[in-house]
Amino acid sequence: MGFDFSGKRAIVCGGSRGIGRSIALAFAAAGAAVSICARGAEALEATRRELEAHGGKVHAAACDLGDAGQIAGYVADAAAALGGIDMLVNNASGFGSSDDEAGWAASFSIDMMATVRASQAAVPYLGKQPGSSIVNISSISALRASTRTPPYGAIKAAVSHYTGSQAAMLAGRGIRVNAVAPGSIEFPGGMWEQRKTSAPQVYNAVLASIPFGRLGRPEEIAATVLFLASPMASWITGQSIVVDGGQLL
Repeated sequence: MGFDFSGKRAIVCGGSRGIGRSIALAFAAAGAAVSICARGAEALEATRRELEAHGGKVHAAACDLGDAGQIAGYVADAAAALGGIDMLVNNASGFGSSDDEAGWAASFSIDMMATVRASQAAVPYLGKQPGSSIVNISSISALRASTRTPPYGAIKAAVSHYTGSQAAMLAGRGIRVNAVAPGSIEFPGGMWEQRKTSAPQVYNAVLASIPFGRLGRPEEIAATVLFLASPMASWITGQSIVVDGGQLL
């Protein structure tokens, strides 16, 4: 059973690389008009060209998701370019790993506040037609203690909690809100590919913790996001869905 998002408009914040790129491409392949934003101009342009290959309407813009004004401007511009918004995906992460001011600030400003700000900016456009939804990208780090990345785990836990609050607040407007909590995902240029060589003991320990014997792929997260945004998930809201190949087991 495939997904059909013909006539729908999707925004993916943090949509130029890795998981975000796969989500944007999956929406485009399913017929949606798609807007993406990110800071890196080169990756943004490359993904924009990939999206255009699907033949639908595409919008891409540089945006610092740590800046409230830029988020508001981007969402308004994306809505104008696409003719509205039906789905918002909050994917960007500052990945604050160090237990210090810099680590906490990175995770709070991007993982938490960009999610809050982009959602608030998009809500006036959502709910105009049936099937509107928000999907936030959390992490399995939200579900257990972490000595390697305490800010990232704590803030992702807050994102999962906020997802439930959003779902309760927006249900009356016909907007569903869910989250996806990925396990360790590997892709070219991504953190886990880099750690194969920079921190092989960490990489191998994570690999050994996954029953299926491999790290996840961005496309597997994208498939779950599209399901949650689709009519097949019309009675699902306020949930955080773990997609980790059994890593938490």
